[in-house]
Amino acid sequence: METTALLTDHYELTMLQASLASGTAHRRSVFELFGRRLPAGRRYGVVAGTGRMLDALEQFRFDEPTLAHLDKHHVVDEPTLEWLATYRFSGDIWGYQEGESYFPGSPLLVVESTFAEAVLLETLLLSIYNHDSAIASAASRMTIAAEDRPVIEMGSRRTHEQAAVAAARAAYVAGFASSSNLAAGRRYGVPTTGTSAHSFTLLHDTERDAFRAQVDSLGVGTTLLVDTYDVAEAVRLGVEITDGALGSVRLDSGDLPVLARRVRRQLDQLGATDTKIVVTSDLDEFAIAGLAAAPVDGYGVGTSLVTGSGHPTCGFVYKLVARSESTDGELVAVAKKSTDKLSIGGRKWALRRRDAEGIARCEVIGIGERPSGDSDDREMLVPLVTEGKIVGREPLDDARSRHASALEELPLEAHQMSRGEPAIPTDYLGDERPGSVTPFAHA
Repeated sequence: METTALLTDHYELTMLQASLASGTAHRRSVFELFGRRLPAGRRYGVVAGTGRMLDALEQFRFDEPTLAHLDKHHVVDEPTLEWLATYRFSGDIWGYQEGESYFPGSPLLVVESTFAEAVLLETLLLSIYNHDSAIASAASRMTIAAEDRPVIEMGSRRTHEQAAVAAARAAYVAGFASSSNLAAGRRYGVPTTGTSAHSFTLLHDTERDAFRAQVDSLGVGTTLLVDTYDVAEAVRLGVEITDGALGSVRLDSGDLPVLARRVRRQLDQLGATDTKIVVTSDLDEFAIAGLAAAPVDGYGVGTSLVTGSGHPTCGFVYKLVARSESTDGELVAVAKKSTDKLSIGGRKWALRRRDAEGIARCEVIGIGERPSGDSDDREMLVPLVTEGKIVGREPLDDARSRHASALEELPLEAHQMSRGEPAIPTDYLGDERPGSVTPFAHA
C-alpha cells in the first residue's frame, strides 16, 4: 500500500514543526472545508471525492522511505520526524455525503482533532475535493441537459492519467452512464464501454471491410463510427452489413443537429428504426441542451467534462475555525478577517430546510450549535471518521443514487442552464452572527 503522506505541501510540515516546538501542536482544533462561493453563474455544486478521501486518509502514513526523504532534504527536524513516525489520525471527521448538492458556505467537511493531526490533511483533502467536486458539478449539469438520454465519459486523453480515473468516478456519481476508462472500471466498478476510432476505419482497405471486421468481432449491437468519409454511405453500409439490426451509429463532427436528423431519417427509411444515434465532438452542457430537440439517443463527453466545463476547481478552502487554549480546554471561535476572503469562526452544523413537498428552500448553518428543524428538514453532516476509525465508507452506487435524490430535492430553477444565483440561500445562525445573514455569494 503506497503512502499518501507526501501528497501535501511543504508548509504543512513546517507548521507542524513550529507548533510542536511552541507547545501548541496538541491544542484541540476544528478545521472546516468549504467554498465561499459557487463558480460564477452556477446554481448548485455537487460533493464528490468522499470515498477517495477516506481511502487516502487510511494510507496517510509516514513510512521509513518517506521519513528518510524528509530527513535527507532537511524538511523537518529530528523531533518532528519522531512524531511523524507514529502519526495516525485519531480524531473525528464529519461531512456531507458523496453525491449531495452544496451551496456557498456549506461545511462539506468538519475535522476535529489536535492541530498537529488535522493541519497535515489540508492539501490532501483540498486536492481531492476541489478536483472531484468540480468534475461532478459539471457532469450533473450535463446529465440534467441530457434528460433521460445516457452520457458517456470519454475524457481520459485530455487530462492527467490519474486525474482521468478520478474524473470517471466523479462523473458516474453525478449520473453519467459509463466511461471509456478501464482503470475506473477496475478500481471503482464504473461501467466501461468503447468500440472504435477513425484509425480503425483508416486501417482497412475499405469502410466496408472495417465495418465487417467490427461487426464480426463485436456483434451487430456495436456502434459504428460513420463520419470518416461519407456519412450517408457509411450508414447504408452499416445497415446492410447488419441486416438492419445495427445497434448504434456515432457522429463525431459536423453540424450535429442537422446530421442527426438526416441520419435518423435515413435509418428509418432503411428499416433500421431501432438503431440509435450517439453524438460526440467537444460537447458540454450547453451543446447537449442545444441537441434536446434532435433525434439523439446518447452523448459522449470528454474535454469539457474533465476540465469542469470551464471551472476545473471549486475554490474550496480548509480553515481553522475553532481551537482551545490547552489540550483539553474549551473551544473558542477563530477566523480570518480579510475583507475579500471572509471566514466565519466557530464549529458549524448544517441543516437543509425543506418545505412540505420536500423541496429545498434554505441551507441553514448553525455556529456552535445544531440548528433546529422539523420533520421535513434534514441534517447534512454525517460521521465519516470517528476516533480515527473510518465509519463512512459506502458503495459508489449509493452516492450515485443520493445524487439523483439531491437533484429531485432542488427547486426547478436549479436545473436551468442559464446563469443565476444559488438555487437556495445560505443562512447563518449563532452567537457570532445573530439572526440570519448571507455573507457568501458569487464573486
